[in-house]
Amino acid sequence: MSASPSFLQRLFGRTDPKEGLRPLYNAVIREGRQPHWYVEGAVPDTLDGRFDMIVAILAQVLIRLEQQNGAQDSVWLTELFVDDMDGQLRQEGIGDVVVGKHIGRMMSALGGRISAYRAALTGEAGLAPDLADALRRNLYRGAAVDDGAINHVEGALRARWTRLGCVSRDAMLTGDIG
Repeated sequence: MSASPSFLQRLFGRTDPKEGLRPLYNAVIREGRQPHWYVEGAVPDTLDGRFDMIVAILAQVLIRLEQQNGAQDSVWLTELFVDDMDGQLRQEGIGDVVVGKHIGRMMSALGGRISAYRAALTGEAGLAPDLADALRRNLYRGAAVDDGAINHVEGALRARWTRLGCVSRDAMLTGDIG
């Protein structure tokens, strides 16, 4: 794929600002597909399980961007997520009439999980739920799961959270979230 601007971009002098967040979004997706989440972490290897794992990582990144005065970056990253989910639903054969409802539910899930993970990771509001409890509710959707699996996922997410606290906004935008 060529890095040069398209004819229309040259003609109108505009590029989609969301594209600057593409490396970060790709890193979130790549991380959410890592086998250890589904093997050692026992996250269900289903469409819902993969969605929930990607959302857990995306939530961390969005929270850190907001903490680094990257509110607009958060918006564009969320828009990339919506565009991707829209495309995935259409590939699954979901029709135009229903796609909007599915996207609405996905955005509601993202918002709820951001709140739950933010509270668990930052201790917001003084009554922060335990991250393991937030994972049981949101990642495993209340299903019975071995404590070892929960500990694996919680440990890996906490390690990423700590790492993200040491990474500059510019580095994150290049996809440095490991």
